[in-house]
Amino acid sequence: MDSDQKTLNMAVIGTDTLARGARTRITSIQGKGIASSVLKLYDAATAGAAAAGNLVATYNYGTEGLEVYIPGSGIKFENGIVYNLAGAGGSVTVTITGA
Repeated sequence: MDSDQKTLNMAVIGTDTLARGARTRITSIQGKGIASSVLKLYDAATAGAAAAGNLVATYNYGTEGLEVYIPGSGIKFENGIVYNLAGAGGSVTVTITGA
């Protein structure tokens, strides 16, 4: 059986980074628990285009980690996914459709 679900690992810390430059939906997010972590997700086609006007979601989490399962069709990004992961280290993995 073939699936349209794929995963992206987001591991660059402290800078706006392009994860995928195409229309995509995020259906789940999982992050390692590290104190004072913040994940910001932008709907943008390039890292340079990330701005407050296209910020889609912000997740603040600590040592408990991050596990978000989005019901329905997920969070839609028309232009692509740019992320900024702040914290001491670690990574976030998202499940996407539209790959």
